[in-house]
Amino acid sequence: MVARYFEDYAVGAIFECGKVVADEAEIIAFASRYDPQPFHIDSVLAAHGPYGGLIASGWHTIALTMRRLVEQYLSEASSLGSPGIDEVRWLKPVRPGDELRVRVVVLDARPSRSKPDRGLIRASIEVGNQRGELVLTMVAMNLTLLRTPSA
Repeated sequence: MVARYFEDYAVGAIFECGKVVADEAEIIAFASRYDPQPFHIDSVLAAHGPYGGLIASGWHTIALTMRRLVEQYLSEASSLGSPGIDEVRWLKPVRPGDELRVRVVVLDARPSRSKPDRGLIRASIEVGNQRGELVLTMVAMNLTLLRTPSA
């Protein structure tokens, strides 16, 4: 993990955060606990459902994405969490075996007006599958420490 600070997240910067495979057993386990709709937990029922097969919960897709963000985008040295996520869109179903790629584009970065040791970064997050189709988009905000706090 690279130690990044607010100054390292320039507007327009692109971060490729690698890939993760949607595993069928994990899809079922996650949905069984948090989103137990038939098309997420029962492959037989899902085959006759609206998606023609088992699909991951959108929340599971976000959780898989979050893992990639923690490992490749956020910095343990400076991340202070997030005040929220906007514009979450699940564009295509994620199916067992799909290989998801996570990409982040920094949209805005501004120092805090009230806390001179940190800044707010707004970024577009895109998750695509192995066919090049976008499956998830969202706009996230992160609070990050400055390398050199302003006076």
